[in-house]
Amino acid sequence: MFRKTLLLIVMFVSVTAMARDREYLWHKKSMPYTQEHQIAAMTDELRQKGFDPKKNRIAYIEWFDAPNAANRTDVCMVLVSGGSYESCCDVGLIKQWSETFTNMGIQCVNLVYRTPRPVGMDIYQTAWADGQRAIRMIRQQAAKRGFNPEKIGVISMSAGSHLALLLATSSQTAAYDAVDHLDTIPCHINWAIVNAPAYGTTDAEKGTPSTRQGYGPDVRLSSVFKFDQRTCPMSLHHGGMDIYSPYTSTLVYRQLRRMRIPADLHLYPNKGHGAYGLERGIEFMRQMGFLGQLGKEEHILHRFSSDEHRAQHSQYNIWPEGKTPDFQENQNVPYIEWHMPKELKTKAIQIVYAGGAYEYNKPEEHEVAPVRRYLNEKGMAVVTLKYRSPRPAAPLAKHTTAWQDLQRAIRIVRAEAPSRGLDPNRIGIMGSSAGGHLTLMGTTSSMHRSYLPIDDIDKIACNVQWGIVIYPAYVLDDGTNGTNARGGNDDDVHFVPDFSFDIKTSPMIFMHGDSDPYAAMNSVKAWERLQQMGVQCELHSFAKRNHCFPRNASPQTASYNFFDIIWEYLTKMGFNKD
Repeated sequence: MFRKTLLLIVMFVSVTAMARDREYLWHKKSMPYTQEHQIAAMTDELRQKGFDPKKNRIAYIEWFDAPNAANRTDVCMVLVSGGSYESCCDVGLIKQWSETFTNMGIQCVNLVYRTPRPVGMDIYQTAWADGQRAIRMIRQQAAKRGFNPEKIGVISMSAGSHLALLLATSSQTAAYDAVDHLDTIPCHINWAIVNAPAYGTTDAEKGTPSTRQGYGPDVRLSSVFKFDQRTCPMSLHHGGMDIYSPYTSTLVYRQLRRMRIPADLHLYPNKGHGAYGLERGIEFMRQMGFLGQLGKEEHILHRFSSDEHRAQHSQYNIWPEGKTPDFQENQNVPYIEWHMPKELKTKAIQIVYAGGAYEYNKPEEHEVAPVRRYLNEKGMAVVTLKYRSPRPAAPLAKHTTAWQDLQRAIRIVRAEAPSRGLDPNRIGIMGSSAGGHLTLMGTTSSMHRSYLPIDDIDKIACNVQWGIVIYPAYVLDDGTNGTNARGGNDDDVHFVPDFSFDIKTSPMIFMHGDSDPYAAMNSVKAWERLQQMGVQCELHSFAKRNHCFPRNASPQTASYNFFDIIWEYLTKMGFNKD
C-alpha cells in the first residue's frame, strides 16, 4: 500500500512539474480557427499509451530547464519542429537543439503548434496563429525568466522552417484577431536559423514537394512572406538534393540582401531533406553579436606562420624559354612551387593562387601561404601558382594570360604527380577574389583552349576534380571596375561571358562575405547555375563579413574556422581520402 501511494505521489509530482513547464497558448473558447481534427502534441507524446486527442487540442510552449547560472546568457531560443504541417515530428532535433543551446547558457522553449493541416484554409494558418501567440507569451516572460526580450531567436526544420520564415518576415501581418491583452505585445523575432524550409516556392506552396525543383520562369518565392520592416537576420541551411527546393533559401537570401538585412546562407551538396550545419548557425549568432561581444580579431598570417610541416619546396617556370603565349614585357615570369608535406597522408593535390585584381598576385601573403601551411599539416601536397600580372594590354581580356598559366600549371602538375606518389586524377584548384574568378575559369571551361599547344604537356587534360572558390570577383555584369553596383540581386543581372560551364565542370565549394562589394551573389548565382546543371556544390556566405573575410577574424566564427570548413568539404566529398 505504501509503495502504491508513493508511486502515485511521484506520478503527481512529475505531472505537476510538466504542467508547470508547459503553458497553453489559448483559452479553450478563444483559440482561433478551432478544428476538431487538430491536436497539439509532439509525436513521441502522441504515441504514448492512453493519449487522448480531446485533451490535447490547444497549442502550447514548453520551457526547458534554465541554463546553469555560471554561463547563462540573456538569449532565448524557440525550437520549432517540422512534420509537413501534419505533425510535430522532430523529437530528436528538439532534443539536440535544447541540449546544445542550454549548455551554451541559452534558455530554450519548444513550440508545439496544431496539426494536422487545417481544412478550408491555408495549410500554415493555425500554426502561424500559434506561432505569433507563442512569441508574444515568450516575450512577456523575458524578465521573469532572465533573458532580453529583444534577443529571441528561432531554430526550425522543414514545415517548421516555413513557419519560422513567416515569423521572421511577416510579424506585422496579423495571423489571427486579437483575443486579449497578450495580443498587444509585439510578435517579431530577432533572428532565425532556418533549416530546409518547405513550401517556399510557388511550385510547392500548396504543401507538396517542389514540382519543378524550385526554378523556372514561372516559379517565384511564395508571396506569403511579406518581408516587412521587422524582418530579421537569418542563417539559412539547405541540402542541395532536397525535394523541398534549396531555391527557397537562395531566394529568401536574395530578398534579405535587397533589404540590406545581414544573413548567412549554407548549402550542402548531395544532401536531402534535413538539418545541416548547426555549428554554422551558432557561428552566425556569434558573428551577429547575439552571444555577446566578439573576440579580438586575429590576422591569419600570424595564426599560420610556420612551415614546419613542409618537407620539400621546389620552384619551376611553367613555360619553356621563348614559348610563353601572348608574351608581354611588363608581366612577371609565371611559375609553380611544389610544397610537399613531411608526412604524406593523401594522394590528392591542391593548387592555390592569390587574387589581386589581375594587377598583381602574391603567393607569400594571406590568400595563399596560410592555406598551404594548413594543408601541409593535414598531409596534403600543395602547388602554388604565380600567374602573370599585371593585366595584359588590350585587346586581351584581363584574365587571359592568367588563364593560360593556370591551364598549363594543371597539365604540369598532372604530368608530375605519379613521380611524386600522387594521384594525377585528384587535383583541385583554389583562388580568392580575382583568383576566385580564375578558379571559375579553370573549373567551368577546361574544354575551352586558352592557347595553342607548344609541346607534349599540352596534350594532357587540364580539367580538375574540384574547385575552392573564395569571394570571387568579376562574375556578374552589374558593376563597374568589378564591384557589383546593385549587389547582384536583380533578375536582370547575368554572368559575364567568361565561363563556358562545359560538361567537365567540376564540383565546387564557394565562400563569400555577405557584405562584400564584389557581391556574394557572384557565388550564389554560380551555385544556382551549377545546381541547374546537376553539379552538386557547397556554399557558405557569412553575415557582416567583407572582402578578404578570413584575413582578420574573431575566434569561434566561420571566418576564423575557414580552413576547417574547406577540409570538411574535401573529406565529405572524398577528395582527400585514400
